[in-house]
Amino acid sequence: MSVFRPGHLVGILGGMGPAATAEFYAKLIGRTPATRDQDHLRVAIWADPTVPDRVGAVLDGSCDPYPAMLAGARQLRTLGTTLAVLPCHTAHAFLPDLVKDSGLRFLDMVAETVAELERRAGAVGRVGLLGTRGTLSTGLYQDRLRGARFDVALPTEPTQVQVDFAILKVKQGDPKAAGRHLDDAVGAMIGNGSPLVVLACTELPLAADHLPEGRQAALLDPTDLLADAIIRECRVGAETSREAE
Repeated sequence: MSVFRPGHLVGILGGMGPAATAEFYAKLIGRTPATRDQDHLRVAIWADPTVPDRVGAVLDGSCDPYPAMLAGARQLRTLGTTLAVLPCHTAHAFLPDLVKDSGLRFLDMVAETVAELERRAGAVGRVGLLGTRGTLSTGLYQDRLRGARFDVALPTEPTQVQVDFAILKVKQGDPKAAGRHLDDAVGAMIGNGSPLVVLACTELPLAADHLPEGRQAALLDPTDLLADAIIRECRVGAETSREAE
């Protein structure tokens, strides 16, 4: 018998980008305790790659992705979604409005990451951040991490250029080349005193698959934490349901 509450439907608001959405769903499957098909969660994925660029929206207002994001969230609500996630870091800048306007309950990937770092507080010193220029410009991670008294390190401009290339190469379907750029970026962050680096872009874990093991050990992938949070929240629902019976 599945450990999850019957009828529970997880909504993934994706397509930002498509490969990252597919990778996130694969992680959710891989991290779910299951021995048969029926043990897995029911999932609805709304993947709309036509959503305008989130980075451009944040940096200069050159486009507006929010209407398309809200339309997708409403589609998920129509399908009966009971818990939703947004596997795109830059898009989390729009999350408060999305929660308010869609009526959906979303898990917050940034909050899950900060909570995990707080659990590791004794073993973590300086935290490095790698993400899109849009994500870093919002201060989403920096503000919450500094509020939790973490020392936060951001990439220098040459390092950010390598991150930009890594993200671009994943979007172009070349994760091996992306891995070479990410390797340079992670090496620079470690060299500047960041023993742990947060991959604050959902394309970067696909590049990280092509890093040497030594580099991978220095990384924290928020999409892992988001997948674990879904499983935890759905299992809590199942336990609560059984207790009520």
